[in-house]
This record gives sequence, structure tokens and C-alpha cells, in this order.
Amino acid sequence: MQHLGEIISLIVALSWTATAIFADIASHRMGALSLNLIRMGFSIVFLSVLLVIVTGSPFPLYADGATYFWLALSGLVGYVFGDMCLFSCYVLIGSKFGQILMTLAPPVAGIAGWLMLGEKLSWHSWLAMLVTLTGIAICILGRGGASHKLEIKLPWKGVLLGIGAGIGQGVGLVLSKIGLENYAAALPDDVSRGVTFMMPFAGTLIRAVTGFFGFFLILAIMGRTAQLRTAVNDRQGMKFAVLTTFFGPFLGVSLSLMAVQYANAGIASTLMALTPVLIIVPYSIINHQKISPKEILGAIITVTGAALFFLL
Repeated sequence: MQHLGEIISLIVALSWTATAIFADIASHRMGALSLNLIRMGFSIVFLSVLLVIVTGSPFPLYADGATYFWLALSGLVGYVFGDMCLFSCYVLIGSKFGQILMTLAPPVAGIAGWLMLGEKLSWHSWLAMLVTLTGIAICILGRGGASHKLEIKLPWKGVLLGIGAGIGQGVGLVLSKIGLENYAAALPDDVSRGVTFMMPFAGTLIRAVTGFFGFFLILAIMGRTAQLRTAVNDRQGMKFAVLTTFFGPFLGVSLSLMAVQYANAGIASTLMALTPVLIIVPYSIINHQKISPKEILGAIITVTGAALFFLL
């Protein structure tokens, strides 16, 4: 099918928009750590059932040691570090601004590809990064006090967590690409089409298992198991946790890995980065907030920067 990868990328952007909204609500109810552990558990179940239906096995077939290493590392960077930063960021500054800061992911992915894969970065790429940062600055800076000097209008901690989320997402994507390349190389020549098609979902399962144990370890070390029990007993919170899991680790992340397979990585990443624009209207309606022209402009500029980074 022509443009299959691009269509999948747009579906991913919509899926991540839904994920951000549901995760924002669930994070405020359950806390970022508990929500992440719960959604990792749900995603493991969802993905395992899907693999059994399609391939007959709940485990990734034919995956070798290198595949597990790179995808597990991607899970630690993308899920444990990146999503922990992202969901904590939602609690402090909301998913709308959190997704604006997540536009740092494509440039970070480009830099990570340059460092780890030897991919080239032209001066156009650095210009695109500047455009992205300009858009972010328009969204998060405002004039405050009697001096009317420009200052961060959001909590610093939330902004730093959002930056951390963008870094985790970008680096995690490159590590996932390395893992899937190793997975593809490990598959025998006569492997079934179903196993090949399920490869991104199997890769996501490996990442999810790593994320689950990572978040569990953090909860145990921090002594927050009581918080987890409270979260599990919150029926409304659990409902949003399931929705977050379905549209995030299960559907969105798996399709994002599939999109990279069927489309140019730059084009796919750019289309998937549309979430900051798509989320403005539903977020504002749900939270009864006015839509600022400056925020719309900033969101459009950040997405434009992400697009320029890959498409120039």
C-alpha cells in the first residue's frame, strides 16, 4: 500500500494525543510512578495476548541476545527515564505544555543517530533545531513582574522534566531502531509473514518488561508500595490507566516502530510529532482553558522545526 508508513505515523500522532490527555488525568489521580508501573503491566498483558493470537507464542520468536540488549536498553531510556519525566511533567505543567517540550525528541533522535549510527547532520539540521527551540520558547516564556522581562511562566521543575522526556524519547527511538535491526537480522529466511509483521509489537513487549521491572524497583527503593495499592483501588484512575496503556505502549509505541519500518524515519518522526498541535483544542476544552494565539503559533513553529530537521 502506497504511503502506508505515513498513514501509520498520523495514526500514531492521534494515538499519542489521546494518550497524553488520558495520562494527564491518571497522573494527577495516581501519581506518575504508580501509573507507569500499572500501564507497563497492562501493556505486557495486551502485547502477549496479541502475540499468542498471531504467532502462537507470548514471547518474541527468534530474538537473539543483541535484540534483547538494545530493546531492553531502549526500555530503560525511553520508558523508565523518559516516561517517568513525561508523566511527572504532566502533573506540574499539564499535557499540553508537556507535548510541546516533547518536540525536542526528533532533534535529539537526530543527534543520537549521529553519535551512535554515524548519521550525518547538515547545517539545515542545526537550523531546524533552532526553529524548534524558538517555538518552545514562544510557548513557555512570558513577560512577568513590573519589569516586563521575559521569564519562564511555568514551574522550572516541570520544564526540566519535559526536556528530560524529550531526550528519553529521542534516544529511546534510536535504540529501538538498533534493536529492531538486530531482530530482523536474527530472523530465519523462511520465517512466517505473521512473525515479521509482529516484530515491532514483540520489540515493544521487550521494552515494556524492562520498564515494568525498572518502575517496580524505583517504587520499592522509594518505599511507595502503599501508593501503588491506593492507585490500584482507584477505579476511575484505573480506567484512565487502561486507556493510557492501550493508546500508548500498546498501540502508539508499537505502530511508531512499524512506521519507521515502512517510511523514511525522518518523515515518520515528523508526522508523529504533530501531537502538540493536535492536543491544543481537546486539552483546552477538557480543562476549560482559553486557547492562546501565542500557544498555537509556538506549537506550529515547534512542529515546523521538527519537520525541517528531517525533511531539508
